[in-house]
Amino acid sequence: MKIVFFGTPQFAVPTLEKLLNHSEFEVLAVVTQPDKRRERGNKLTPTPVKAIATAHNLPVWQPERVKKDTETLTKLKQLDADVFVVVAYGQILSAKILNMPKLACINVHGSILPKYRGAAPIQWCLYNGERETGITTMLMDVGMDTGAMLQIATTPIELLDNAQDLADRLAGIGGDLLVETLLKLERKEIQPIPQDNLAATYAPLIQKLDYALDWSKSAIQLHNQIRGFYPNCTATFRDNLLKITASAPLGSVSDRDLPVELQELMHKLPDLSNVSEQPGVVVSIVKGIGAIIQTGEGLLLLREVQLAGKRPQSGWDFVNGTRLTVGEVFGAGS
Repeated sequence: MKIVFFGTPQFAVPTLEKLLNHSEFEVLAVVTQPDKRRERGNKLTPTPVKAIATAHNLPVWQPERVKKDTETLTKLKQLDADVFVVVAYGQILSAKILNMPKLACINVHGSILPKYRGAAPIQWCLYNGERETGITTMLMDVGMDTGAMLQIATTPIELLDNAQDLADRLAGIGGDLLVETLLKLERKEIQPIPQDNLAATYAPLIQKLDYALDWSKSAIQLHNQIRGFYPNCTATFRDNLLKITASAPLGSVSDRDLPVELQELMHKLPDLSNVSEQPGVVVSIVKGIGAIIQTGEGLLLLREVQLAGKRPQSGWDFVNGTRLTVGEVFGAGS
């Protein structure tokens, strides 16, 4: 099966590698986003997908706007591919491109469709506290993740999973599911299933305001925001911006989902159930672990934070380094 691969971030790499290492598939070329300049040294950095493609001596095309790039469109047509595979490419494909491959244009999407169509399905499913997610392979059409579904693979979401953890796991699942999907499609063993548009939900691009923490929210809401939009959620501390990169909600129905060491911590803590401090106040400091913050409902343990211009550090190192005390107040992010 002759394939053209469209993809950009690390999430797409395991799928490309599965195709490259499978005897039934021949990757003819790769289409990825243009290289970007990174902060350090301002050097142009290839996309993760381009790095893999280059290592395998594959043709790599990086149009600014693929559906408007005449040269790329001509090359794609000339390849006469059986399948176009799209994994987190980052651009919308036109109907002209979708109709080029002989067999199909197939997308590997990071959710259980029709839930979380759009650009950031992994982040928003965590933000919304989902307990399960997965990968859907589907036939592409001109809509935003609206095509008929081919196969679905699911995975549970643990309480302390963040967006990076979940993306890494789903990326591996996606590679395996795509291989299975392509083989079954070629043998005509799959019947595409139309999506229920009435059940659809959307996962739009994340905006800067989505990162701002509001301590009047509940502990579980704040925790889901921190892990969903990892590693960028912000609060203020002593008039400076502070990223909170890992947390754990305490004293709530989710305690049973905590790791054993944190469950044991809860039993050893003084009774904080009657604490009635204002949201954002440090109500306890746990030696060797970190600070516990009052929220609008419940308590939030800060497991990892990042001061401006510094590397991420454990909650306990933060307590020691800043000489944090009970009664200090964290402000909202911005």
